[in-house]
Amino acid sequence: MPVTRVTRPYAITMWEFSWIERRWPGAGYEDWDQALDELVERGYDAVRIDAFPHLIGVDPNGSFIIESDGQDGDWGAPGDVEVARPGPALVEFIGKCRDRGVMVGLSTWYKRDRDNVRMRIRNEADQARVWADTLRIVRDAGLLDAILYVDLCNEFPNAKWAPYLYGSDEAPAELLTTPRLRKWMRDSIALLRAEFGDLDYTYSQSSQFDLWPEQDVSMLDFLEPHIWMNNPSCSSFNAEIGYSFRTREFQNFMTRSRPHYLANKPRFDAALTEWIDKAADWSKRTGKPLVTTESWAVINYRDWPMADWGWVMDLCAEGVEQAAATGRWTAICTSNFCGPQYRGMWRDIGWHRRLTDIIKSSPLAAEFRK
Repeated sequence: MPVTRVTRPYAITMWEFSWIERRWPGAGYEDWDQALDELVERGYDAVRIDAFPHLIGVDPNGSFIIESDGQDGDWGAPGDVEVARPGPALVEFIGKCRDRGVMVGLSTWYKRDRDNVRMRIRNEADQARVWADTLRIVRDAGLLDAILYVDLCNEFPNAKWAPYLYGSDEAPAELLTTPRLRKWMRDSIALLRAEFGDLDYTYSQSSQFDLWPEQDVSMLDFLEPHIWMNNPSCSSFNAEIGYSFRTREFQNFMTRSRPHYLANKPRFDAALTEWIDKAADWSKRTGKPLVTTESWAVINYRDWPMADWGWVMDLCAEGVEQAAATGRWTAICTSNFCGPQYRGMWRDIGWHRRLTDIIKSSPLAAEFRK
């Protein structure tokens, strides 16, 4: 069921690699049935997960030790973790989603394992090959009808998630307007379409928003920008509070973010609104629908001493309401913290229900209606 033609927008969440990495007692995903039942209870009907195609492309029944990213958040495991039999695990999880009427968006962060097998991707054909290997497993299990879309790489072309482009995960990102990246996106998707023509494809992005007017997105079925108030592409919020995503600065972020936002609320609210409107305009110019699975308030947050979820949730709600009103989104998230490990947000069932009701009843442009 494609995300480009829908009867109404999906309320989608992002469970990235947490769905399989966070399975120790108390981590939130040790019982998939319970986690998915709670997701449905909150009104969501789609979930974006990491399919680990680079692991499946090596051995779908193998065992891999995934290394921690050490990031300021509770996505995935905080230390090294074993991912065993990723192919069968993916099939089992998708099956449980379908049983509950939850569609699955497949993506990947190309997490580093001890053998760093992600670096075996050397060209666009390699990237298409590992995804084809993954999709064949899903097809053979009779589950392709549960797939909402395929995002070939999270936040392309950032080196952290696409190190195979540069030979390093610390290289500066190449511009999306370069001939090499346009060809990479076009050819990798074309190879997949040749075998899996009924699926929708994209490359999500979280940077280079200023290049939207120049980007060639003709090869993408839909656009997936990740829009936060504090995204450096959208505002100077992080710079103003002295935060640059280094782990040792996270305490500064937790201490300074709320008072700085509240003291400058009109300015930062306007920045978020500006980029939601720009994304809607991008959709209109290109004729492609929008999907957003990470967004609205701040990029990193977590349950923490003296943390206040209230201002984060209020700003996320504003973002949802504004995006939903445009009619350009076919799938909308409430935040990138909508999972059981983020207890401060997860426990407020009423907040989730209010926003998922808004999403699923929002207007939809005629060209995106099924």
